[in-house]
Parts: sequence; structure tokens; C-alpha cells
Amino acid sequence: MKRVFDLIVVLAALPLWGPLLLIMALLVRVKLGAPLFFRQARPGRDGVVFELIKFRSMTDACGPDGRLLSDAERLTAFGRALRATSLDELPELWNVLRGDMSLVGPRPLLVAYLPRYSPEQARRHEVRPGITGLSQIKGRNAMAWEEKFRWDVYYVDNRSVLMDIKILFITIWKVARREGIQAGGEATAREFNP
Repeated sequence: MKRVFDLIVVLAALPLWGPLLLIMALLVRVKLGAPLFFRQARPGRDGVVFELIKFRSMTDACGPDGRLLSDAERLTAFGRALRATSLDELPELWNVLRGDMSLVGPRPLLVAYLPRYSPEQARRHEVRPGITGLSQIKGRNAMAWEEKFRWDVYYVDNRSVLMDIKILFITIWKVARREGIQAGGEATAREFNP
């Protein structure tokens, strides 16, 4: 049922997000150059790794030693705007169409985090990861990891189409208000390292 819901919503909304995706691709190309997309291996349902696709929001700038600069130094004003509006996430709709992700579920985090989870926290992988989720509407990046994981597991235990619809509408409200985008003083989310 959830998969059917995802497909219906994504395909029905194609006239809205399709043109926006093309406009954003053009803007990313002009502002940041190639490549347009940031691709990264992320764990999905049951920890199976897939390739997450987002619009690129950072440069590839390196320091004198040849190593990438910090996220804060590589994140451009345009990239900050992309993230603040969550428009960098639009290409993840392709992940939803492919079945790697759902519209709603725990966010797919880094593969490196898999061995760091407690058995309870690892339960977040019992469902497909989502573009948005319960922990996103409860605090996004401004929330402590342990609290995020509690909300993720709560979602796993209580998920329903009605809950997904509610989360989607609250997400639109939160994105419009730009709430919880950054962890205090961080360009991106803090690393999970218990």
C-alpha cells in the first residue's frame, strides 16, 4: 500500500516537480558547474546500500594539501539557499520511483554509521528510508541523534498512510518556515559518533 501511495503521489505531482527539477538543474549548472548531482552510497531498507541522488550544493575546492576543504568552506550561498528550501532533495524523487526510497521514512544516513547503531537504533532500517520523516518534522538537524533515532523507531512501529500524509503536509510547512535546517554552528549535520 505504501509503495502504491508513493508512486501515485510522485507521478501525480510530476507536472509540478518536473519543470522545477529542470530549472534547478540549470541553476546548479550555472552556479556550481558540473557535475549537477551529488551521488553517495546510503543504506536503505534492511541496510541494503543504494545510490542517493541530490543536487550538488558544494564546490570541490581543495586546500594546499590537495584535501577537500571543510563542508562550511565549500558550501556556497547558492548551496545554502538550495538546502534551506530543500530543493537539493528533488532528485531523490528518482530514488522513490526506483523503489530505493519512500516519500516518508527515516532519512538515509551514511553507510559508515551502520556499525555504530544500537540494536534499537538499527530498527530504523526495517522500512525504506524517506525524503522526509517524523524526525525531520520534529526538529531535523537541530535535534540530537538519540532523539532522531527515537522518532525514527516510533515511525517504524506506528507507520500508516494517514501518518505519511500528515508528515508530508507538516514538511511543506516546516520547509516554508526553514526550521531546523542546521545543527547549531554547523554547515551540515554533526557526525553521529556515539
